[in-house]
Amino acid sequence: MALFNIFKDKKKTERKPAPKKAVKKEPEREVKKEIKKDVPAVSLKPRKDSEVACRVLKYPHVTEKATDLTKANQYVFNVYENANKPEIKRAVEDVYGAKVVSVKIIKIHPKKRKLGKIEGWRKGYKKAIVKLAQGQTIEILPR
Repeated sequence: MALFNIFKDKKKTERKPAPKKAVKKEPEREVKKEIKKDVPAVSLKPRKDSEVACRVLKYPHVTEKATDLTKANQYVFNVYENANKPEIKRAVEDVYGAKVVSVKIIKIHPKKRKLGKIEGWRKGYKKAIVKLAQGQTIEILPR
């Protein structure tokens, strides 16, 4: 009979909620703001073009062939699939602050790869070759 006693409803004892403690509020302090007149005001708003740049440029494409192109003042970037020439030009000018003369786009198609019995596809991508104005350079890899 002891087993059946566990299924019986036990009397619930009501507990009273603990009284809330009074919280002391600290008086508000006045903060003195010092304004320096010597420092010029700088707006911290990002430009609209910088928002476009992160939606266009993925990263610089660094290979032997791409580093050889830097001698001809041309730089290679991997870009998103929906990027077009005017957007790429605007993005590079905004991020690197250099004058872009021309943009060439190359679309690399996905290729079939095989590893043993497993077949798959290597991803395709889009890259842009950007030619800068004479005498201008960009530092892609910091030293």
